[in-house]
Amino acid sequence: MRVLYRGRIQLDLGPIRRPPRAHLLLNTSSLSPPSTQTLTPILFASRPPHKRTAMGAYKFVSELWRRKQSDVMRFVQRVRCWEYRQQPAIVRITRPTRPDRARRLGFKAKQGYVVYRIRVRRGGRKRPVPKGIVYGKPKHQGITQLKFQRNKRSVAEERAGRRLGGLRVLNSYWVNEDSTYKYFEVILVDVAHNAVRNDPRINWLCNPVHKHRELRGLTSAGKKCRGLRGKGTRHHKNRPSRRATWKRNQTVSLRRYR
Repeated sequence: MRVLYRGRIQLDLGPIRRPPRAHLLLNTSSLSPPSTQTLTPILFASRPPHKRTAMGAYKFVSELWRRKQSDVMRFVQRVRCWEYRQQPAIVRITRPTRPDRARRLGFKAKQGYVVYRIRVRRGGRKRPVPKGIVYGKPKHQGITQLKFQRNKRSVAEERAGRRLGGLRVLNSYWVNEDSTYKYFEVILVDVAHNAVRNDPRINWLCNPVHKHRELRGLTSAGKKCRGLRGKGTRHHKNRPSRRATWKRNQTVSLRRYR
């Protein structure tokens, strides 16, 4: 032990030997459910030795979802995806599939909060014209290879908000996907419930200005596709919106006294 400047103490623990990382063998041909005990040493082996501490339940679930290619998650996601395909496109669930992610996004296990799972078809957007014929300029004659301007999560929030008009969309997150669909879970809030109206942490959503905020790009997914995630000189033209910035730059204002 030696004393550094300003009274700081440095402990000499000797050389720290790092154990080899644990590797996980992936076997996609087996359908037997793997044991969760095989994933525990992997969660700890990926951390430095001085940071290997016992993690809580939510932290463990979060680390589990970060390793989606492990044996445990591959099997669980494959079985869940089969179950999701048998259900309707919009279905209410009793509890969130990812409780750690839902709580970070504002979900509370109390009255007034509901979670719906939304199924959205993957792929780009095809131009809806009969027989692929566009009676116009050649630049508008493209039918395929067109991309929708908003992301799939924003589309899922829109469909949930339209179906459940009496609820307000709070946020959403990804849960699963296959070759045809993507599945998202949307957190909705009943703003007419007293448990929500009397809670100062969520009653801001009861303000009428937040009606159908998912249709106006005010949720997290909506702000992302509007380009409002970044800050600085590279994102000045995105605020308040690209269209408003273009209109302001193209408008000539000639005042009388100038």
